[in-house]
Amino acid sequence: MTISAAFSYGYVHSSLIISGDSLATFNKLQANISLFRAGIFGWLVIIITDILVSWAFYIYLKPIHQGYSLVAAWLRLMYTAILAIAVSSLLQAVEVVSYSTELFNQSSDTISSQVMISVLTFESVWTLGLILFGLHLLVVGIVVLKTKTVPKLISILLVIAGAGYMIIHLLYSFFPSLESMTSLLEMILSVPMIAGELGFGIWLLIKGGKTPSLK
Repeated sequence: MTISAAFSYGYVHSSLIISGDSLATFNKLQANISLFRAGIFGWLVIIITDILVSWAFYIYLKPIHQGYSLVAAWLRLMYTAILAIAVSSLLQAVEVVSYSTELFNQSSDTISSQVMISVLTFESVWTLGLILFGLHLLVVGIVVLKTKTVPKLISILLVIAGAGYMIIHLLYSFFPSLESMTSLLEMILSVPMIAGELGFGIWLLIKGGKTPSLK
């Protein structure tokens, strides 16, 4: 999931989408349509692995607190559903780019605007989903704080990561006028957010095979 996210968003999306320039974005997508399709495939991998993680987290956290672990699982599944809806906008964009030569009755500005609308829809819907993802991490962090099996540092970082995702994407979604402040806050919180999310994943891979204990 991490590798797919780094590829699909960190590389493909960042290199092909030119913020505020729909025509340049369209031209880049048209020239790199195979890469754009590969990026969409990466999002599909993320969706599938998110479903698996939702189930796995529930199984692992259930002995600690069944109710909270179930809430955490449903929150992640809801986030995954929203992500799937967001990715459908990218599929619309790739269709428009792929068949742009057949849309001879529309100007290039009109076509590029349609593509940019689809891309912006993806970003907006995904941002809303990340609020739920943050709530999911917050609940997971609260649950693992109850056990001595998971290191307290990782548990605290998970709580910080969850709160960070929620605050940052609430600000991006509902207070766009505060974008500069939100970007600064995201930069400050990015290290503990990444450390919490990836730290827990790495810990689970290395030492997470045993049933967590409250003692």
